[in-house]
Amino acid sequence: MTGPWLVAVGILAGVFSGLFGIGGGIIIVPALILLAGFPLVKATGTSLAAILLPVGILGVLAYYRAKIIDIRASLFIAIGLLTSVALGAWFANKLPVDIMRRFFALFCLYVGWNFIDPVRRFRRWRGQDVAPKPDPETNPRPPVLGLMGIGALAGVMSGMFGIGGGNIIVPLLTLGLGFPAKRAIATSLGAIMLPFGLPGVLVYAHQGTLDLAAAGWVALGLLAGTVVGARITIRLPSATVKLLYGVFLVIVAVRFFF
Repeated sequence: MTGPWLVAVGILAGVFSGLFGIGGGIIIVPALILLAGFPLVKATGTSLAAILLPVGILGVLAYYRAKIIDIRASLFIAIGLLTSVALGAWFANKLPVDIMRRFFALFCLYVGWNFIDPVRRFRRWRGQDVAPKPDPETNPRPPVLGLMGIGALAGVMSGMFGIGGGNIIVPLLTLGLGFPAKRAIATSLGAIMLPFGLPGVLVYAHQGTLDLAAAGWVALGLLAGTVVGARITIRLPSATVKLLYGVFLVIVAVRFFF
């Protein structure tokens, strides 16, 4: 796969990153496998390297200007990410991960179902009097250990699967800590902007399962695409953001099952 195609993959991943507060690995890993013929572990390591640089900085700035992001929460989640991503990379290189992949898929499916809430949407479509779930633009201040725990769990998943960890961070912030959807997405993007993946990248590099040139091309695309996704999220209604994120998680679940 040539440089321009890798940049195109990065742009697409960047749009998803800005939209949903993820690192983009959920797009990068399958693209490298299907289009460039990378083995799974090499695609995972290359993806983790591509999202190592602060490619989401423009998206984070857009969220900051819109006064959506929680910088404090982002920092403590990032600390948790740093403590565990190398462990996830070690698992990916040493242990069979099929069971973990399916557990992660079930988690995404459960959270996606809650975000979409199809029963409530069907009842509203039928004209029944169902008030929409409130999504207040609150500013919760969760405990430090809770934020670091979310980061640690996301770090393990990030190191194992080459993803940014937002698939874990956003659902736990919304369902567990009461963050509105937009604020959770912005905060997640802020957390994964820091070079938390460096320990994991070093593990992949030591194992020889990393293509730095391909990672660099993808990172260029990520830089351009992230700000586009962030601007889309800022302008959409919160209910629409939740629906889109729920559909996205269901697609992620299918991808990790198969």
